[in-house]
Amino acid sequence: MRVAFNARKEVPVSAGPSREDEQQIVERAKRDPHAFGELYDLHFLQIYRFVYSRVRDQSTAEDVTSEVFMKALKSIGRYQDTGRPFSAWLYQIAVNAVADRYRSARPTDDIDEQRSLASAGPALEDIAERREELRGIWMVVETLPQQQRMAMILKFQEDMKIEDIALALGKSPGAVKLLIHRGVTRVRQTVPRAEA
Repeated sequence: MRVAFNARKEVPVSAGPSREDEQQIVERAKRDPHAFGELYDLHFLQIYRFVYSRVRDQSTAEDVTSEVFMKALKSIGRYQDTGRPFSAWLYQIAVNAVADRYRSARPTDDIDEQRSLASAGPALEDIAERREELRGIWMVVETLPQQQRMAMILKFQEDMKIEDIALALGKSPGAVKLLIHRGVTRVRQTVPRAEA
């Protein structure tokens, strides 16, 4: 049985602006803080969802997400287009904000708690079995060292590209691939039925 980490797929949202259009918005935001509102509107939901998946508390997630965008607004003048999506820069800020907020506390909540599987199709027993398998996988991911855990979450929960994860974590793409490889290996060893 094949189990994908990103088993939850949401209803597609209308495509945002092209990369070039987004870069124009970023350049305007460097000169005009009001233009930053467009970037906020474009990226708030994905950053909030990521932060919430880490802190598991709505109030805390709202606070941390606000901190992320405040830091981004203050630092937008130093933002350099490196060819990566603007969201990768925001994820980097979010990773650091979550780490700052909970440097000494380790999350113990199940990462799969809010995840829903397909609403139609498989039998209830199959859904329950798959959900239990996913819960087991994410429980193992939660026990990984912080860098491996973050790389796995950004890759399999947030569907980010390796290069963008590298930017968010401040690592090389090769180092990110190694983190993910080690994480997947650990999951396979611990949850033998799962195939990553």
